[in-house]
Amino acid sequence: MTLPSFLRLSAHIQMLPVLESGEETLVGGQAVMEGVMMRAPHSYCVAVRKANGEIVTEENPLPRISEKYPIFRFPILRGLGTLGHAMYLGVKALRFSANASLADLAKPEEKPMELSGWMLGVNLGFSLLMFIAMYKFLPLLLATKLGHMFPSAHQRLEVNLMDGFIRLGLLLLFLFGISRMKDMRRMFQYHGAEHKVVFNFESGQPVTVENAQKFVTFHPRCGTSFLLVVMLIAIPVYAFLPFDNFLIKLAARIALLPLVLGVSYELIRFAAKHQQGLMAALTQPGLWLQRVTTKPPTDDQAAVAIHALTGAMELEKSQGGELVIA
Repeated sequence: MTLPSFLRLSAHIQMLPVLESGEETLVGGQAVMEGVMMRAPHSYCVAVRKANGEIVTEENPLPRISEKYPIFRFPILRGLGTLGHAMYLGVKALRFSANASLADLAKPEEKPMELSGWMLGVNLGFSLLMFIAMYKFLPLLLATKLGHMFPSAHQRLEVNLMDGFIRLGLLLLFLFGISRMKDMRRMFQYHGAEHKVVFNFESGQPVTVENAQKFVTFHPRCGTSFLLVVMLIAIPVYAFLPFDNFLIKLAARIALLPLVLGVSYELIRFAAKHQQGLMAALTQPGLWLQRVTTKPPTDDQAAVAIHALTGAMELEKSQGGELVIA
């Protein structure tokens, strides 16, 4: 794998929390390279359009994590289980789409290259390190430096608050910057296609390209909204940590990440069902940010999302599963 390809895949992996919907009881999905993954409660289907216009798919049964491991039925823990399972599935879907892209690059006489397990593992490790560096180490380092530069902001609480707002700023800069990349813009179009098709399905209308295109691209269960809530919840959680040593503060932020994720999941889950008052205000910033992470899709892209949804629904029905509409 070339360095540009490695970095491109890493960027896509970094975007997984933004592009996926982690709720396990509803129809939802995720954008991938030149395609969409759609999931039902017990099945999923990835549909990818190749350079020649052909749509290739991969579909498999998908056991719900809470049914397989009952511990993940409890609040906070259910969020961790569901999100972990969603990330695992997202990586599988991304690998399928990456292999389809690599097959397009191969010459007719050549055997298509595939993304091996070790290549993917190295990239996942690199992406994890980048996440910790960008959203844990760098914000805390900058806040600490600013605290030393301005004595009035040197107190523990002020430094921790600055850390939180710098982290939020870095996320916004990253999303705005990556949205300028041509292939990411196409992925954001597929992200928009996924949302439109899910809205179309939830409306009860026949799922067609024409009907799907009538809906907006902003969905309250989007990973973008979730990630923004995570950043906001982390600010007060980290603000009152009783530590001054830099390394201990950094370790505490990493150790508390599961708790922040679990609490954020519960808030988003509740807000999606109670779209009024404070809960509506909680999801609104995420909907605004989706103006960056979703773009209006073409009819061909909407058709790919419908193809993925159809595959997931057919497999769900064949297993006797029930499709739950929000």
